[in-house]
Amino acid sequence: MAECQTDQSWNFIKEKDGIKIYTRTEPNTNLKSYKGEADFNTTMNKLYARLGNLDNLDWWDDDIKEIKIMHHERDKLIHYYIVYDAPWPVTDRDLCVQAHITKDASAGSMIVKADPYPECMPEKKDRVRIKDYWQRWTLHDLHNGSFHVTLEGFVDPGGNIPSWIYNMFITDTPLKVMRNLREKVIED
Repeated sequence: MAECQTDQSWNFIKEKDGIKIYTRTEPNTNLKSYKGEADFNTTMNKLYARLGNLDNLDWWDDDIKEIKIMHHERDKLIHYYIVYDAPWPVTDRDLCVQAHITKDASAGSMIVKADPYPECMPEKKDRVRIKDYWQRWTLHDLHNGSFHVTLEGFVDPGGNIPSWIYNMFITDTPLKVMRNLREKVIED
């Protein structure tokens, strides 16, 4: 599934640590997509140092077991391969991604849009390949020393994970990732 172009509005779920979390059901599936929004007191350079710099991927997710950068065009495009460590008895998942980076310095904005890119790595027998995925980071300069940061996404984990279990935990993704990003840009 490419990024969903649905008219369905986002449903507010909760706010924690200044991060607002939303979900919505995607068309043709029982799975939900997620959205997190927050304002970060930081600069574009610090945000980009985390989102667009391949040397600073340590904040992404604790469940990432392996990550390989397959191709990189600075400020434009990244192809990467990720392996997620799933808890037993669930099989590990892997994902091939192409991320397009668009920066508008005059507006003080940046968008990183990621979609599946299965050609970057052959499938492996001991992993379930995630094929239905999209994610978008949007950064907007509020011109007051802070940025409005939005993370939206959808992932079908594939395999035999019931949708009700997936939907129960989907709000953890934007909360955890945005919290990690905020902590890292404050440290920088």
